[in-house]
Amino acid sequence: MTRPRILDAHQHFWRIGGPGQVWPDAEWPSIHRDFLPHDLRAATQGLDMAGTILVQSQPDNRDTDWMLDLVADDPLVLGVVGWVALEAADAPARIAQLAAQPKFVGLRPMLQGIEDSAWILHDDLSPAIGAMIDHGLRFDALIQPRHLPVLARFAERWPDLPIVIDHGAKPFAADLILDPWRTEMAALARYSNIWCKLSGLRTEQAQGQAADALAPYVAHILSCFGDRVMWGSDWPVLLHMGDSYGDWIDDALRLAGDLDAVACARLFEGAARAFYGLERAA
Repeated sequence: MTRPRILDAHQHFWRIGGPGQVWPDAEWPSIHRDFLPHDLRAATQGLDMAGTILVQSQPDNRDTDWMLDLVADDPLVLGVVGWVALEAADAPARIAQLAAQPKFVGLRPMLQGIEDSAWILHDDLSPAIGAMIDHGLRFDALIQPRHLPVLARFAERWPDLPIVIDHGAKPFAADLILDPWRTEMAALARYSNIWCKLSGLRTEQAQGQAADALAPYVAHILSCFGDRVMWGSDWPVLLHMGDSYGDWIDDALRLAGDLDAVACARLFEGAARAFYGLERAA
């Protein structure tokens, strides 16, 4: 199976004890160390890399600024998805400041860690969401199945905001539960501004569970979202399952089934390029 050219839609960097960086902690021993650009290059050696999207892992302005400084001159990282306190009064000004950075492409509030599943619908977030649209930014939705009905309302409210579901909305893959995730994902796919990342699914499984058990989840994501699905490694979190970077490429290729060359190129490069507005960097 020939590995395709890769534009990784989802990877992370962190420095243990770095600015605003408190995760991962010692409870994640396989990834409780620094992961920086040279580590990514080592992990992807021998692959045909078009580039990556660096995504925040800490709900802290200092981490976002650190990421932008870290990769400002790094040709491998094509875009950065950061974090802003969207409810803050100064959020629109902060968003404008970030949007002026050449590589800044989007924001990711860490919805999975917020108890209120409907938080994203609060009226005090509207100025920030409006600023995102005004500056052409994308919205990464780090959600769990409990958020799926809420995300439909959010997409209806903001039809001009490009939204991507991170990690397939983190289905309960360890227990092989498909519903109501399956029907709610199909409903979300009807919104043309919602895309989906084929990423992070391995770490929703139990330790030792085979990647092939993800087959119904992968098939459903691809069936629903079609050319709005983009592959992401979720590296280095992926290492928590004992997988290498290349392992998830191979698993995704196998689980996606018989893709023709056009569909394969779209999944592994074109969709991320289109969603994040990187066509001019081709």
